[in-house]
Amino acid sequence: MIHKRIFCALILLAYAVGATAQDARRGAYLAKAAGCVSCHTEEKPDGILLAGGRALTTPFGTFYGSNITPDEKNGIGRWTEADFFRAMQKGTGPDGWPYYPAFPYPSFTKITDNDLRDLWAYLRSLTPSARANHPHHLRFPLGFRVLVFAWKWLFFTTGRFVGAPGATQVVNRGAYLVQALGHCGECHTPRNFFGAPRKDRYLAGGKGPDGKNVPNLTPTRLKKMSDEDLRGLLTSGIYPDGDTPAEAMAEIIRNTTSQLTPEDLDAAMAYLRSLPPLPEEPKGK
Repeated sequence: MIHKRIFCALILLAYAVGATAQDARRGAYLAKAAGCVSCHTEEKPDGILLAGGRALTTPFGTFYGSNITPDEKNGIGRWTEADFFRAMQKGTGPDGWPYYPAFPYPSFTKITDNDLRDLWAYLRSLTPSARANHPHHLRFPLGFRVLVFAWKWLFFTTGRFVGAPGATQVVNRGAYLVQALGHCGECHTPRNFFGAPRKDRYLAGGKGPDGKNVPNLTPTRLKKMSDEDLRGLLTSGIYPDGDTPAEAMAEIIRNTTSQLTPEDLDAAMAYLRSLPPLPEEPKGK
């Protein structure tokens, strides 16, 4: 009887290890869909994967991506899965303090619990890096994190993704990829004076977080491209006329959209084409 129990325990352990490995592999795909590299890996040849240090210059100051490897001192090695969920869904750190919304938790709050578990499994599988985090350099008085409580109260709503009634399964899958994992609205939606996205101008383009122009992703612009042309741009990084996008978008194509499965890429395109067309932002805004 004892040998039988040991055998069963070994079977369960092997199954758990296999499931964890499988979840981590799926989590690696989700991390690509979420563009984690673009914020959490330094843009240089010897940049350490997801060890932080990437700078994001905004009108409010410069933010630096954090180390999200399992290092216990400088990364998230001491985090629990619950800590990870709280950060992604509520924008709150293990210490109870809110994160600045440069970390796109207003979009990540929509990610499903299953996807978050797989993302967590992937992050836990990374090689730990002791690279220290770089402090943000923000305009006065924005360095006082207590102000973020007020920002969240005014502009942040927590909640998982809910598909649009009447939309096809493909369009709703695309909506999830664009709204939640891909958090496309964080760059392609203009913001108000307080840095909150203008919901009435969702994905209408204009000035991005770094002050550079980003394109309108609604059918106003996309109708000028066929599905074949758009698919080619999002996989190869080349426009039909041979031109190439700005470096920031080129990196997104290289690390994210070109890594999507054909089914997910087509779903994202279908969702974008289903949006109401919005006019271009006036020049200078």
